[in-house]
Amino acid sequence: MNTETKVTTTPSRSGTLQNRQRAVLNPFEEMDRLFQGLFPRAWGLPARWEWPAWADMEMPFEGRVPKVDVVDRDAEILVRAELPGVNKDDLDITLAEDTVTIKASTQHESKEEKGDYLRREITQGAFARTIQLPAAVQGDEARASFKDGVLELTLPKAAPARRHSVKVE
Repeated sequence: MNTETKVTTTPSRSGTLQNRQRAVLNPFEEMDRLFQGLFPRAWGLPARWEWPAWADMEMPFEGRVPKVDVVDRDAEILVRAELPGVNKDDLDITLAEDTVTIKASTQHESKEEKGDYLRREITQGAFARTIQLPAAVQGDEARASFKDGVLELTLPKAAPARRHSVKVE
């Protein structure tokens, strides 16, 4: 048997306290609900046009920001970034005390000619991502490698930031 207790402290036009908390925690869910109210499914595009579904469309910045792993080791920080389609020469990496910024811009052009037919496509993209590091690093001793679309940065920690064990006497 499922029992549920709801407590409302003051009357509200936006619903119960639980609903308002949920809206604060997930604002996108609230926006989805509002748009569904404005544009019901009956107003959708005719199926015979075979337009792509909204859920299948790519988000504006999806795929343009690299996925990054940050590993905090005793004496260093390892940063791995997935950068498919990026060449080593297109990378720009800058370090500050406790941040690293990875930037890249790419451009690819393809051309196909067959008789009277000409197809030309130019693809370009750019991104920048700044990552807050868990500790200050020594930028002058940083090492970087790039292989198979994966960037690895090995960043030695600054002396005061290194972990030390303290023995209790």
